[in-house]
Amino acid sequence: MTTTLIDRIGLLYTGDPEREELADAALVIEDGLVAWAGPAAEAPDADERVDAGGRAVIPGFVDSHAHLVFAGDRTAEFQARMSGEPYTGGGIRTTVAATREASEAELATHTLALVNEMLAQGTTTVEIKSGYGLSVEHERRSLEIATGLTDETTFLGAHVVPAGLDADSYVRLVAGEMLEACAPYAKWVDVFCERGAFDGDQTREILTAGVKAGLGARVHANQLTEGPGVRIACELGAASADHCTHLTAADVDALASSGTVATLLPGAEFSTRSPYPDARRLIDAGATVALATDCNPGSSFTSSMAFCVALAVREMRMTPLEAIRAATYGGARALRRTDVGWLRRGARADLVVLDAPSYVHLAYRPGVPLVHQVFQSGLLL
Repeated sequence: MTTTLIDRIGLLYTGDPEREELADAALVIEDGLVAWAGPAAEAPDADERVDAGGRAVIPGFVDSHAHLVFAGDRTAEFQARMSGEPYTGGGIRTTVAATREASEAELATHTLALVNEMLAQGTTTVEIKSGYGLSVEHERRSLEIATGLTDETTFLGAHVVPAGLDADSYVRLVAGEMLEACAPYAKWVDVFCERGAFDGDQTREILTAGVKAGLGARVHANQLTEGPGVRIACELGAASADHCTHLTAADVDALASSGTVATLLPGAEFSTRSPYPDARRLIDAGATVALATDCNPGSSFTSSMAFCVALAVREMRMTPLEAIRAATYGGARALRRTDVGWLRRGARADLVVLDAPSYVHLAYRPGVPLVHQVFQSGLLL
C-alpha cells in the first residue's frame, strides 16, 4: 500500500475533540484512511509527499441536509421574496411538477452536477433527500438516483401534501405503499413537521413507520413557527432536528439532553429574509450543533458550506471554531458517522487544503474561493 505524507501544514484542524488544532503539522494517508497526524517534526516517512506550503487543512465538509434531486427553476419566487413577499413553503409544489416532468437521465445529470459542485468546494460527504416526487413512482426514482451518488439518502415523501389529495389519505400512502417502495433505496426517513405541511400526529405516524422499516429518523422541525417537531425528534431518537429556527425553552432542553443534533441551515434564512436560529442559545445549553446548506431550488439554492460557515459566524454569533466544528464533526454526528468529519487515525482521509493559513479565513474572507485541494478517501481530486 502507498502512503502519502502531507506536510508543511500551517494549521491542521483535526476535528478530534481530544486534539482539535495543531500548528506546524503533518498528516499521513494510507489505504484511504488517516494513518497519522501530529507535529511536522515527528512525521514518519511515506512513499509520496504533498507540500501544503503553510496552508491550513480541515476535514472535508459534511453536508447533512440537501435536496438535490429536482428539476426546474424558482428564480421568480426568489425575486418576489426579495421584493417583500413572505416565504410560506408553497413553492415546493412548483418543483414537484417540474421534477415529475423531467426524465430520469435529466434528473441524474443535474444531481451529479450539484454533487460535483459541492465536492469542488470541499464537501466530501452529502446527504440527499427525495421529496420532489410525492408519488410512489417519482419518490422511488429520486432515491434510486441519489443512491448512485451518496450513502446518505433520505426518504422525504412527507415534504408537503401534493395537490389533489387530502392529508390523511396521503399520510397513509407515505407510511404504506410509498415507504415500502422507497425503503430499499433509503437510509433515513424525514418529515416536514410544520404549519401547512404535516402536524405532530402525522409526523409521528410516518416516522414510526419508517423506523419500523429499518430507517433512521430525521425531522424538518420548527422552521416557520414553534411546533412539536423538535420534541418529536428527540422523543423518537432522531439523528437530527433540522432548521430549529423557532424554539421554546423546552425544545432547547430536549435537544441538550438527547442525542439529537440541532442542524442549522442559515442559507434558508439568508434566502428567505427570515430570522436566523439562535445558535448561541443551543451551544450554551450543551446541544450538539451541525451546519448544512439545505441546498434546494426554492429556499436555499447554495451548495457552499463555506458560505454557511460565514453566515453562522456573522449572523448566528458562532465563533469560527464552533462553525467549522459544526460543518464537519457536527454534520457527521447528524448522520451518526464516525468515519468522516474529523481527521483522527482510522478516519476516512477526506480533507481540504485551504488557500489560507487558517480555517478562520472561511468567515474572514466570505465569498472568496479558498479551496486549494480536495482529497476524498485519500485520493487527490
